[in-house]
Amino acid sequence: MTVLDARTLGRATLARQLLLDRADMPALDAVAHLCGLQAQEPQEPFVGLWSRLRAFEPEALSDLLVERRVVRTHLMRRTVHLVTADDVLAWRARHDAMLRQRVLGVYRRELDGVDLDELAAAGRKTMADGEPRTMAELTRAVAERWPGVAPRALGEMLIAALVPMVQLPPRGLWRTKGGVRNLPLATWLGREPDTADPVLVGQALLRRYLAAFGPAATADLRAWSGLAGLPAAVAATRAELVSFRDERGRELLDLPDAPRPDPDTPAPVRFLPAFDNAILGYQERGRIIDDAHRGLSVAGERVVLVDGRVAATWTVEKDTVVATPLRRFSRAERADVAEEGRAMAAFLSGEAGETGERVRVEAF
Repeated sequence: MTVLDARTLGRATLARQLLLDRADMPALDAVAHLCGLQAQEPQEPFVGLWSRLRAFEPEALSDLLVERRVVRTHLMRRTVHLVTADDVLAWRARHDAMLRQRVLGVYRRELDGVDLDELAAAGRKTMADGEPRTMAELTRAVAERWPGVAPRALGEMLIAALVPMVQLPPRGLWRTKGGVRNLPLATWLGREPDTADPVLVGQALLRRYLAAFGPAATADLRAWSGLAGLPAAVAATRAELVSFRDERGRELLDLPDAPRPDPDTPAPVRFLPAFDNAILGYQERGRIIDDAHRGLSVAGERVVLVDGRVAATWTVEKDTVVATPLRRFSRAERADVAEEGRAMAAFLSGEAGETGERVRVEAF
């Protein structure tokens, strides 16, 4: 089996994640291609799409939220993701059991003795009036039945697991602050989530994951989705896939015609948002980030890719984009980071063209 080293895997990841060349595609198509964007920080998907699309207009993504063509919801790994309406309807039922287990992993003691089916019924009955509610409002409505249970545990189980919910705009709109108001997915989209054969859904997830993240091991698929590896789906799809190995000897699966660029393909500087799935979407993240820096993405640090790898973190201070290197930059690398930082500053400020010195690259 062909062995793919970290640099080769990194270039494949950049190509699949639209980070090697900015793509000419609408925001909706990009969200679909990427299998959604992690979105617990409401403004971060805008940064993620700006770094991936050649002519991204943030208002277009806001419009998609208002038009109900994309939604904010708990899905992969029980984290809030921005996904297309079509994908959440197709995928949500396949995630139900995982979402329950993830919430129980945190609140098992608090929820001991709570009949989860009864709790789900109470939540659905409360939300049947079509009124959006905060978690606190929902838990107050059902808490009388479980007076000794911590409200937070009831709310997390209802909103993140038992009743498929969406977070309504203005939450997640460009340059807009808004608290979380929840509404059942079926109410917002006018349709219940699909209940197709879980193996078929798993196969679709596998193909879509490989298109956006491959080549990848089943452990990577599990790390991205939170699902238990989808063994039946992998077995049913294997004949149409190709196999490689990484330098650790793990089997990597891939779509036969998916891009796997030459490892020497130039990789431009890219500024990534917090919790970007280009890093978090793998169990083995060495293709893009050094082990020494692995904790940065989990902690929610925004990072900068230089030559295809995490080489700096970045923040915004008084309208200035500040990049802090994790290694020494060459003069050319420093110039490229500054140039992309200026473009990011212009995007965030809404000012096209010249942005003066609204970027600072710190010394290493």
